[in-house]
Formats: sequence, C-alpha cells, structure tokens
Amino acid sequence: MNLKLSRVLRNPQNCQKTKRNYQLRRCNERLTLFVFVLTTAFWLGINPISGLAQETHNNYVWPTDTLVLQKLHHWQGEKFGLLMHWGTYSEWGIVESWSLCPEDEGWTKRTGKYADDYFTYKKAYEHLQTTFNPVDFNPDKWASAAKAAGMKYVVFTTKHHDGFCMFDTKQTDYKVTSSKTPFSSNPKANIAKEVFSSFRKQGFMIGAYFSKPDWHVPYYWWPYFPPKDRNVNYDPAKYPDVWNKFKQFTYNQIQELMTGYGQMDILWLDGGWVRPYSEKEQKEQHIFNQDIDMPKIAAMARKNQPGLIVVDRAVGGPYENYQTPEQQVPDKPLDHPWESCITMGNSWSYVPGDHYKPTNTLIHLLIRIVSRGGNFLLNIGPSPKGDWSDTAYARLKEIGSWMKINSSAIYNSKPIAPYAKDNLVFTQSEDGKATYIFILTDDKNTAGDLTVPTSIQLPAGLLSAKSKITVLGQPGWKTKLDEKTASLQIKQKGAATIKYALVLKVSKP
Repeated sequence: MNLKLSRVLRNPQNCQKTKRNYQLRRCNERLTLFVFVLTTAFWLGINPISGLAQETHNNYVWPTDTLVLQKLHHWQGEKFGLLMHWGTYSEWGIVESWSLCPEDEGWTKRTGKYADDYFTYKKAYEHLQTTFNPVDFNPDKWASAAKAAGMKYVVFTTKHHDGFCMFDTKQTDYKVTSSKTPFSSNPKANIAKEVFSSFRKQGFMIGAYFSKPDWHVPYYWWPYFPPKDRNVNYDPAKYPDVWNKFKQFTYNQIQELMTGYGQMDILWLDGGWVRPYSEKEQKEQHIFNQDIDMPKIAAMARKNQPGLIVVDRAVGGPYENYQTPEQQVPDKPLDHPWESCITMGNSWSYVPGDHYKPTNTLIHLLIRIVSRGGNFLLNIGPSPKGDWSDTAYARLKEIGSWMKINSSAIYNSKPIAPYAKDNLVFTQSEDGKATYIFILTDDKNTAGDLTVPTSIQLPAGLLSAKSKITVLGQPGWKTKLDEKTASLQIKQKGAATIKYALVLKVSKP
C-alpha cells in the first residue's frame, strides 16, 4: 500500500472534484456501447462525457469494452469488500515492505537489532522467508466470516513491494512455495490460490493485488547500484536490457495470476510511481521513465480474463478503471467509479496489539462511503500464524448483524442529494423508487447505542405525505410527516435496542 497516497489525495492540485450533475436523457435507440456507458453513468449519477475530474488525476477514461463496463457496474453494486495485506513482514509485526525503502519517512523507519545497517537489515528481512510458517492458515474461515459480515469481494496481496510472492510463481524462488520456506510443505502452500478458491466458493468477486515495483528482483533494484528511494535505481533508457528483463518478469508474473488461479474479476496494481513519465515530468521530478507497457499487460490479462477490471492505482488513464482514495472518504460523490481502502486497525499489516476501529465507526464509514457512490474496501492483516485477531472476527460479526437488517439500503444503491445532513445520511435504490434515510449514532459513541429521536428534520422536498415509510427491522413502528416543516415524527412500538444506525425506507407513491 502506498502510504504516501493519502497526502497526494489531499493536494488540491491533484484533487479537483467536479460538482456538475449528470442529466439522463431517455433514449429509444438500440442498446449500443454508447448507451451502455450512459446507463452505467446514470447508476452513479454522473456524466461520463463532460470534462472528468478525478480525485488524484484529471484524466479518467471510461472503459470502452462492454464486458468491462458490465463487470464494473456489477462491482459498484457490491459496495463492501475485504482487503488483506499479508507477507513475511507479519513475523516482525512491522509495516509491509516499506522498512526496506531507503527514504527518510515515518513509515519507512527501521527498528530492531539490524536497524543501524541498511544492507544487514535487508538481508535479515529477506531471511524471514526461511521462518514463515502460518500453520493456522484457514481461508475458508476467513471467507465465511467475511460473507457473514456482508462483504461481496476480496482483494488479496499476491506480492507487495518487497517482492515476496504469496503464490507459486515460476519467475523467482522468493516465494511461499519455495523449499526455503517452511510452509512450502503444507498442502495449502500456494496461499493466494487457496484464498481465491475459498472466497470464490462463497460467491465473492476475486481481486489480485499485485505490486508493480519489486525491491527484490535484480532488474528493478539492480545490484550494480545501491537503491536510493522507492524507484528503479538505474536509468531504464540507459540500460534497456535490464529494464526489458524487468518488464518481462512483471508480465510473466501477471500472466501466471491470470491463467492459473481461476476466474479473476479485479487486477489491483499498486506502486503508481512505476508508470510512463513525459520528458517534462522526468526533468521536473528528477525521475526516470518507468514504462512497463500497460497496454500489453492489460490486453493479455483481458484475453485470459474477459471483462477484467484493471486498477492501475494513482496513474489515471484507460487502465485505472476505478480510483482508490486511501484512508479517507470524499466529501461529495465523485464523477467516476471509486473505492475507499481503509484499515480496520491502525496498520495495513499485522501489528501485535493493534487498535481496531469500533464497529460504530466501521458501519458509519460504510454508510458515508456508499452515500457518495463509492465502495468500502476494509483491510485486515493476518498474523504470522495465519489468522485474524479475535477482535477482527468480533467486528465482522457485529457488522453482519446490522447488515442482515439494513443491507437493502447499501447494496445496489446510488447517491441522492444532499447526501448527508447532521447525523442523517441518504441513499436511494438503483431504480430510484426508494430513498433510504440513515439516522446515525454519535461517531464518538463507541458502544453504538442509538437513542431514537421522536422526530427528525429532513431536507425540504426529500419526501411527501404520500410517501410510504417503513423502519427497517421494526415493522410495528409508525411515522408521520409534516410537509410544511419537513419534520418526520417517529413513534416506537415496544422496547428495542438500536445499534449504530436506524434506517428508514421511503417508497415513492
């Protein structure tokens, strides 16, 4: 995970958000690709044709492949996914990969007895391969817990920036299935394949996280030069033979994932600094051009996985089919597909004693993200033994209890203005026939107990006296609207404990 991305996203020069609304035009023509794009955009409430502003770029490009558009539309309706950062770094309980990066940043800090000498540290870090043995690994358990929580898709780290592969690649021996790795003798040694299989059996969409930079392979950090930062440590234009070996290495690994691991829905590429740079960018940013030929990679991937969603993070253009704001929620709906990736704890990777966000916070994040037209990708870091903490399982169980009652207001929903007002949040069904009103507890109320108000003040025009209003999970409750004041009275029936958020469904007359 690029921990610097959140800074980039907050940069106003890179975060130009358009406020233009999309107006749907009814059409009686045959369903063509153009109409399909309009239909997809209507589902988001946005305009795919106007000058698109992105959260990190201003060059979002809508896919033109009908199968990709169809899958992207389906993914947008799923709303809630699971991300897992896992690798040998879990043994030390440290940040994933970044302690190998010779940059002076907070997240790259080295600790422990090897910290004072970089090359000794890197050797010890890579030696973790010889002790990695997650004997408690049980992906069926994860898939069941995620499904019960209401999650619909998974993104798993097949390889992070450190280059250690959690799949049986043929391109390197720095992998979980190597004889150097104790877990290689386990029947479930090909961890990525086992994860994908378990979640696929539970009906999940499958996403493969893959790091474009690789700090282990000698074709990216060429041993002839010491690494100086996260980037390639030589000029690819000056040493094209070395760079071409890296391009082929990357292509081959992605091809393995796209051909030997079942149906794939998402190729989630991290390390956005590995991309083409113009001569001006190279000069101004003092950076080498790092073109790995994404057109060739994407063509190969989609030949093997038709309709594949490609997410070339923080790059923009035709191979970033949706954007991934990190550890944050946009204030307003964006005019393109997007997903907030946020940690359940404080860290992306496993850290002993990590502090996990309260269920109240996690459900509110889900509601607010969905109300702005996005998806919520929630990260959990497995331990070195191969399991989640008891707290993570407890959080998922509590989310699931709430979702069993209120998921109709989450899945296949789209934004409706004003999106949020005080402790009220709004969504609407995909067909626009129903509006949902979320009454949230105080964000600071970690217990999540809601004192249901006797009345709420709604935005003017949101509903009429003819609207049919039901309280999800509370069929005996009554409501009454005063159209003049836009005040909605709520009358409870009996004693009920409401947790995290109460949801009202408003059906159009």
